[in-house]
Amino acid sequence: MTLTKPRSGATGAHRGARRPGTGRAVAVLVLVALGALIPLLGPSPALHGTGEADAPGTGGIALLRTVLFAALSVPVGELFVRRLVRSVPGAPAALPRSWSTAANSAGFVAALGLASVVATGNLVPDGLADIDVGGLYDSRDGKLALLEVNGFLAAALCAASGRPGTQVWPLAAIVVAEALRAHPTTEYGPMTGSGLTLVHLTCASLWVGGLLYALRTLRLWRKEEAGAALLGRYARVAAVLLAAITATGVSSSLRRMPPETILEQLTDTAYGRVLLAKVILMAGVAALALWARIRLARAADPLSASSPARAEVYVLALVVAVSGLLTALPVPIRW
Repeated sequence: MTLTKPRSGATGAHRGARRPGTGRAVAVLVLVALGALIPLLGPSPALHGTGEADAPGTGGIALLRTVLFAALSVPVGELFVRRLVRSVPGAPAALPRSWSTAANSAGFVAALGLASVVATGNLVPDGLADIDVGGLYDSRDGKLALLEVNGFLAAALCAASGRPGTQVWPLAAIVVAEALRAHPTTEYGPMTGSGLTLVHLTCASLWVGGLLYALRTLRLWRKEEAGAALLGRYARVAAVLLAAITATGVSSSLRRMPPETILEQLTDTAYGRVLLAKVILMAGVAALALWARIRLARAADPLSASSPARAEVYVLALVVAVSGLLTALPVPIRW
């Protein structure tokens, strides 16, 4: 009798208890949904009351750019963290399964969709007949779009081959193409702008993708001492990356919004409003990164720093979505 009752109580408690990890899974799903909704629903609220026109297909283009940025971050981060692992003494041989092939394939599809928009004169095509593939070779934007399509295809093939490290070259070509695309030749000082975007996008990809793969590695290694060493090495590099991202981001924004008008444009233009949302999210990311670094240095268990680091990844996913929307909105300044 005495044995039966505890068993019954334990069973009831077990049934009523939530499975470990369920809350995290739900949080991830909610954030992924929000990340997809930001570029899809973002243009209309951002443009409301500004007097700026909503270009056709802005939501779809923003979503495609979000996928492209995320797809770029995953393989870049994997290559970065795998190099860090080599410098960790006593690091286990086991590493998480690579997501690079799938990410590059998703990037290929997104780049193909963006190229189809360029091929129809920056309009959303109604059908295949509207797409002038040959016309892509006649314009600067078309050639850059083709470079990104071919870059992701080559990176996917390299990732699936026996030498995944070779994907660094097509990935570098994609970053260069995206930096040039973001600054047309009609802009004042386009090469300066492209240089800032090149550094910004490279550092952001290393930070976002690197943190994701580092956390996947820690989860695989469990309580190995090498996990804390890897997280410490990543944190030191991440501090430099954050400084570079902040500096290039502020410089790029000031080039588009002069200091004397920036406060007005942050509230009166769609670009400024979305930029302000990105700044707020980045402030949250920086706070989480600082929290993780403090835990790593002072906590009895350095691996407890992975909790704020996981939250940092989720918020960074929203930052990527906002960045995708930002590239699809009209730039407020008139050159």
